[in-house]
Amino acid sequence: MLDECLEYLESRRKAEKSFSYEVIVVSDGSRDKTVQVAQKYCAKHGTDRVRVLALVQNRGKGGAVRLGMLSARGRFLLFADADGATKFPDFAKLEQSMAQLCGNDHTRDAIAIGSRAHLEQEATAQRTLFRTLLMHGFHFLVWTFAVKKIRDTQCGFKLLTRSSARKVFAVMHVERWAFDVELLFIAQSYNIPIEEIAVRWTEIEGSKLTPFWSWLQMGRDLIFIWFRYAIGAWQLRKEHAN
Repeated sequence: MLDECLEYLESRRKAEKSFSYEVIVVSDGSRDKTVQVAQKYCAKHGTDRVRVLALVQNRGKGGAVRLGMLSARGRFLLFADADGATKFPDFAKLEQSMAQLCGNDHTRDAIAIGSRAHLEQEATAQRTLFRTLLMHGFHFLVWTFAVKKIRDTQCGFKLLTRSSARKVFAVMHVERWAFDVELLFIAQSYNIPIEEIAVRWTEIEGSKLTPFWSWLQMGRDLIFIWFRYAIGAWQLRKEHAN
């Protein structure tokens, strides 16, 4: 993923004088050589372009993404899964959508999210009946308790303006797999414009998700998200609503 990402960003930087970037690698308490490998990219490209943040303890995907997004210095902030399931050049599609949503003004609110919804029919044909039922059950819970009109909440390829990222990530609580849903729930509560963009996506072997237990945990987290905001245990900042 890093090679594809940096190759794309470097080509953009060389071709466009106004284009600049930074890449932040967040290690979520991993015990492998993630940090050491990422530091080699820092040495090669410079710490102004590649930075590494290492969490001492595992906080979950949501916690790692939140740290990275709140540490980012850019005007537009993209988070992407490290497995490379989404083709990084599809960033251009999100960028084009962002131009339409906010005129490329990072002080305005807008979110462009990668979506695999266009691949749903093909994916369903390859899944077992059990996994298909779990998927539809999760979508039903998302629609009922949290996010409306978004077909794919879980694609790990989302672009936010700096303004939107600061508003949304500052109040997030969920640190595990359902954090995407809370992100979009908060964004919709703030009336932030959101657009789904079809992206290329490839199934990557070695997923950390165990189908039944992961869907069960995310379903539980969805209900908790709705309940905690409903009773006021978690609160949004009214001044951020558009």
